[in-house]
Amino acid sequence: MKVKTIIEEDFSNYKKPSMLIASICCTWKCCKEAGIPITVCQNESIASQPDIDIPDEDIFERYKNNPITSAIVIGGLEPILQFSEVYHLLEYFREYGCNDDFVIYTGYTPEEISYDISMLKIIPNVVMKFGRYKPNCKPHYDDVLGVNLISDNQYGKRIS
Repeated sequence: MKVKTIIEEDFSNYKKPSMLIASICCTWKCCKEAGIPITVCQNESIASQPDIDIPDEDIFERYKNNPITSAIVIGGLEPILQFSEVYHLLEYFREYGCNDDFVIYTGYTPEEISYDISMLKIIPNVVMKFGRYKPNCKPHYDDVLGVNLISDNQYGKRIS
């Protein structure tokens, strides 16, 4: 899978200690729709990092050998733009007996990615964060993710 970075232990994007995988691209739809500069995006700095191609088995081994983490979060930019790679990584984890929560942060709505969601529903323990960043919204606590989200239109949902 191509990634920008992997953070071995992350405690801010999900209620469980997680491995955070930053995806490689974004269309900046949140900023464009809101009419704000891309530099406002909290993930803008990630885009300039080099892409790193890491085999799924290496990601799995790093995760499996860490006794602290109990979930995988894919976020950073827009993971849905590399859905095939995300899906194959998820399949690899399941094939090798890891059924830990797999959390995908997306700025899309469920209606915009209904086909992708239908594919994810057949794999156990998938959670998604939906919704674009919108300026001047009230942050709120999301019970599904167990974290604060920056915009009140964003929410977590267990897909499977």
